[in-house]
Amino acid sequence: MHNAERTIEKLQSSKAKALLSKMYGEEQLSDQMARYSTLIKSFQEHFGDGELALFSSPGRCEIGGNHTDHNHGKVLAGSINMDTIAAAVKVDEPTITFISEGYPGKFVVDLTQQEAVAEEAATLSLVRGIVSGFKEMGYAAGGFKAYISSNVIPASGLSSSASFEMLIGSILNTFYNEEKLDAIALSKIGKYAENKYWNKPSGLLDQMACAYGGLITIDFADPEQPVVQPVNYDFQSSGYSLVIVNTGGNHADLTEDYAAVPNEMHAIAKALGAEVCRDLSPEDIYRNLNSLREQCGDRAVLRALHFFAENDRVDAQVEALQAGQLDQFLELITDSGNSSWKWLQNCYQETDVRHQGITVTLALTESYLKAIGTGACRVHGGGFAGVILTILPNEEATKYARFIQDTMGTSTYIINVREQGAICLDLE
Repeated sequence: MHNAERTIEKLQSSKAKALLSKMYGEEQLSDQMARYSTLIKSFQEHFGDGELALFSSPGRCEIGGNHTDHNHGKVLAGSINMDTIAAAVKVDEPTITFISEGYPGKFVVDLTQQEAVAEEAATLSLVRGIVSGFKEMGYAAGGFKAYISSNVIPASGLSSSASFEMLIGSILNTFYNEEKLDAIALSKIGKYAENKYWNKPSGLLDQMACAYGGLITIDFADPEQPVVQPVNYDFQSSGYSLVIVNTGGNHADLTEDYAAVPNEMHAIAKALGAEVCRDLSPEDIYRNLNSLREQCGDRAVLRALHFFAENDRVDAQVEALQAGQLDQFLELITDSGNSSWKWLQNCYQETDVRHQGITVTLALTESYLKAIGTGACRVHGGGFAGVILTILPNEEATKYARFIQDTMGTSTYIINVREQGAICLDLE
């Protein structure tokens, strides 16, 4: 019997079924078993046979702490049951070869060439950057073949790129490092790859939420050593669903809009002799309000005020969840959404006021939630275009999805927080 067939057989074991049920929920078990079987067969078709290992790396949902991490703030985030999965085999030659479903051709990375290569696909640069990060930080890296498939919607604020990075990191961690690297080490390597090989000035939030697993709060007071604490709460069993709503945003280039948020917060900090907003308090702003408005502009002042309020809200959200006070928690999510909309101002591009997919979807959703008398919504992730998060009763989730489809004509995704971060599925 081939290794691939043996792996498919292992998927039928009670241990594998228990693991998949834990990762994706009981109701998704048969779909996921079929999905992994297809993945293994696709690997075999393209690469032949070998000692197969299966990997999964989740996407992530940001629940609280909108645009705080880059100023050393706090966030509340969770890994979700949409993920990037791979069937992979270790090889002796210094080459990583993979096929990523939905993308044409094979990707081949020659590991003897460590420098970034001009004009190469972003996917290849990221992999090269991850390998370089492993070596830079004193870990081993080597070749493998993989067939990769993902259902983390790209460009949706669910961090499809961080999910992919943590998948590659997990494969190298398992094949070459006896799984020595923890979530923080893997996240730092992902950030290194994005910063150095992809020119994306990202922080650690996305990678941490994908790598760690479960619902977590992260404090970035010291970004080199972020403090992670698990938050023990299950929305689903408390009767509520998390719904990600695609607002059909205009996908113009948003890099400048994103960069302006940390830049303006940093400008306020600098004007007050600090490096980041975390080193200041609202009182510092009040005392110097006129000169700050003059020097940095009103939007920068508002964004800094959002930072302080949002940072405090993360603590309050965690306290509410731990005390089982869901009504209080939902109120805080509503406050967070209002602050992002009014103070942070990341719900539409001011250069393109004709297109406001996020604000229109929020307006419709607020009216919907008012009518049912419960729930909360807010912009999700970076903002300006993309997705919103809605939290509402389980029994309303499909009705709400239909309402969005009928009005906005866009898609919704009901998600669960999953306990497992980026892992190798040990089916033994």
